[in-house]
Amino acid sequence: MSRLFSSSSVIAVLGPTNTGKTHYAVQRMCSYTSGVIGFPLRLLAREVYDRVVAIKGAERVALITGEEKILPAKAQYFLCTAESMPMNRDFAFAALDEVQLGCDRERGHVFTDRLLNLRGREETMFLGSDALRPLLRRLIPGIEIVSRPRFSTLSYSGPTKLSRLPPRSAIVAFSAEEVYATAEMLRRLRGGAAVVMGALSPRTRNAQVEMFQAGEVNYLVATDAIGMGLNMDVSHVAFASLSKFDGRQVRRLTIPEMAQIAGRAGRYQRDGSFGVLQWPGESLEFRDEEVSAIEEHHFSPAEYLYWREGEPDVSGLDSLIASLERKPGLPLLRAAPESYDLAVLHKLAADPTIRERSRSSLAVKRLWATCGLPDFRKTGIEAHSRLVRRIFCYLTEGNGYLPVSWVADEIVKLDNVQGDVPTLSERLAGIRIWAYIAHRSDWLENPTKWAERTRALEEKLSDALHERLTQRFVDRRTSILMQDMGKAGLDMLPTEFAEDGVVLVGGESIGRLEGFSFQVDPAARHGDMKRLHAAAERRLGGELARRAKALQNDKDEAFSLLAEKGKKIGLLWQSYPVAYLERGKSFLTPRVKLSRSLDRLLPADQKQIEERLTLWLHNNIQRRLGALVKLSELSGQADTPPSLRALFASLVEKGGYLPRAEMDDILKILNRPLKKQAAILGIRFGRLDIFMPALLKPQAIRWRLALLTVFRDQILSFFPESTGSAIETPRDSETAEMAGLVGFRSLGAQMLRVDSAEKLACMVHDRRLPKGEASVEKKASGKKPQPPLAKKKAEVEAALPSAKKRAEKGRDSLEVKPPKKKTAKNVKVALSPPSAQENLKTKNYKKKKEDISPKEKTEKKNLSFVPDQRMMQGMGLKPDAFAKLMLKLGFYPAEKKQKAEAIVKDEAQQWVWRGAKRRGGSRTAFHKKQPDIPNAFSVLAILKK
Repeated sequence: MSRLFSSSSVIAVLGPTNTGKTHYAVQRMCSYTSGVIGFPLRLLAREVYDRVVAIKGAERVALITGEEKILPAKAQYFLCTAESMPMNRDFAFAALDEVQLGCDRERGHVFTDRLLNLRGREETMFLGSDALRPLLRRLIPGIEIVSRPRFSTLSYSGPTKLSRLPPRSAIVAFSAEEVYATAEMLRRLRGGAAVVMGALSPRTRNAQVEMFQAGEVNYLVATDAIGMGLNMDVSHVAFASLSKFDGRQVRRLTIPEMAQIAGRAGRYQRDGSFGVLQWPGESLEFRDEEVSAIEEHHFSPAEYLYWREGEPDVSGLDSLIASLERKPGLPLLRAAPESYDLAVLHKLAADPTIRERSRSSLAVKRLWATCGLPDFRKTGIEAHSRLVRRIFCYLTEGNGYLPVSWVADEIVKLDNVQGDVPTLSERLAGIRIWAYIAHRSDWLENPTKWAERTRALEEKLSDALHERLTQRFVDRRTSILMQDMGKAGLDMLPTEFAEDGVVLVGGESIGRLEGFSFQVDPAARHGDMKRLHAAAERRLGGELARRAKALQNDKDEAFSLLAEKGKKIGLLWQSYPVAYLERGKSFLTPRVKLSRSLDRLLPADQKQIEERLTLWLHNNIQRRLGALVKLSELSGQADTPPSLRALFASLVEKGGYLPRAEMDDILKILNRPLKKQAAILGIRFGRLDIFMPALLKPQAIRWRLALLTVFRDQILSFFPESTGSAIETPRDSETAEMAGLVGFRSLGAQMLRVDSAEKLACMVHDRRLPKGEASVEKKASGKKPQPPLAKKKAEVEAALPSAKKRAEKGRDSLEVKPPKKKTAKNVKVALSPPSAQENLKTKNYKKKKEDISPKEKTEKKNLSFVPDQRMMQGMGLKPDAFAKLMLKLGFYPAEKKQKAEAIVKDEAQQWVWRGAKRRGGSRTAFHKKQPDIPNAFSVLAILKK
């Protein structure tokens, strides 16, 4: 205490929080050739370091804290924590910030020691609260005191609900749990908050504060570290609590502590306010005297400062403890309570091993330095003492350094960026301990290497923690929407439209613009839906108008038909729905109705879009269903024969397909020339159906389905899953009816496309007679078929040597004699094996037409046969469906008494043709010569009938 009253030019700059005291000290330091400033927090030291580097350059500025040291060789300006200030170095300027912390029970003795012993060669400056004015005058006679008035008003606003906090508010809590809970609620209500705590690394803290300063979030949740000179643009400070745990007990904040925190509100000449959070079921209020003192900046003068010997006696362990517990000699000073480092020293002093190793003054000094290791993890005296003991034991054995393997193993355990916020915070606290150790040059063999490694890991964990904090406590989209509310014109946040339709406001996605329809992001919370829609409505006008012009001028390839099961039939533009179809005057002339998503367009744009879509629709109906359009036109022309007009009108009404049975009356009056005209137009008169093959292609079926659905005012209920001929019969009658309308004939559990049914019918008829077999063979080979006898002879001759060669060998030549004639009566022939059929053909080949009796002709037509299974398998038709088709075609099982189950299961079932039934019940062949066509009146009579 010999330097107690030493003074050069000592100045005390006193005043309320946020009056620019630190800024003034920095300016003064930079005006000298060298200087040092001590700060209460590493965060604040780092903040000022960055500012001085910008002024003087990195090579002239040093940063010294417990966990971080940046010390250039030519450093002149030092920014330090109070504990890390180089007290034995000569500086032209020296300053200490927040000097009123000399009244703090835990760290007060450090600030008191600097107040008494820190002196600059040319100027010394102490920054703090006006409550220290009387005490400073008594401790340092002749000190010059400069007052810094506040240029803005600080007022009390009372209790406020969290949901009603004004933007740019800071909420102060006094535990990590309280900070996290408040930030979680702000995320749900206001889009989130930045988080600042003393335990954060400068890198994490700066990243969080930058979000707040940049306006990405409008709220900040912090511990009381916010009161220690951290400069932020805060307009309101809300206290989440008015009590805190000071390490020993939960107590109410003192008025200077309240003022220190509340003073963060407002900047220079901009007024600020403070208040408390109104929690449900709780009553939290400032007392009248507290409000008055904070608003008027009038506080009770400080009566004493805590003191502890700054240069303790290290000649022995007991001497060290005694000097640290010595009472001050001045009434203005009070002995500091047992601090954390002294508590650890007491714990270790009771250990015989430690006493044994602390016999020399060097060992005692090293023990005291080891006890100063901060407990960043807050593990408690017991756990922390064990770590300190282990470190001291390593330092007092072997080469006097910590084992490299142990240090490396402990650091590797912390090298993990996975986990939640508490987990990463724990790891970050752990690496801060090792960063502190790495900056002790007498504890490690290669401290520079370990300092770099711990700094890199701290930055890595800091970035991960910032990311987790942002993920957990910030909903950027909601935050942006809250900022954007009420703004218009140039004040609105910028909007971008990505190529994939994503709408970005302030860089955050609010949804997608799909064609003309805005879709809110499905990941958005329910409470944000209205805000997102409102933000979109205010921005989409210009983009929608641009897209309207693009649609009107786009090529036909950009449009397509929307025909999906369970949906209304519509039109797509660039794969986005823009309109749907409504029933028109006819099946082929639906009307276009624009989707509601286009309601925001101008009426002129809507009309032009409707005209463009109508043109595309009619062009595609003409292209896809041109044959049907032609029939529709001809059915209305007077020069079209009445019977054809009746046929055409029926086909158009039914969508291009009719069962033949429904048109029997019309077919009776259609002669061959009229049928030929119909065939030229693409109409096929099948054995079971009248259809147009061009309309049975996949795209034509799709368009017919769509137009029929619209015309019937229905939702599309049927769409063939595959392009095959056979499909499973839909379960519900409405869907099955729709399948029938577009050309699928019902065959029980399956339905067969009518053109495939006709093809199968032709194949079956060709297989039932020798003439049919010949016709199939001719189609396959393209050559005139040989008679069965000649064909058999040719096969035999090809298989054996020629007659000439046989004669040379002395053998008889081959002579094939025709078999004896037999009648075809009661002969059953199966196509498999083919030899039986060939034998029948050979026997009957030479029989002339005029020699065959009528009875033989009938028997020949009624020949039974086994159909080739490949006929139905190639079309995907199952046996039971094939059997039903055979019955519809007029084929019946050869055995009359055979049960229906056997027809399906027996693959060798023989069939015989008996002709189709008429409506009246009698049988007839399909292709019977029709009479000439009568007049129009008779046609109308038939249709009426």
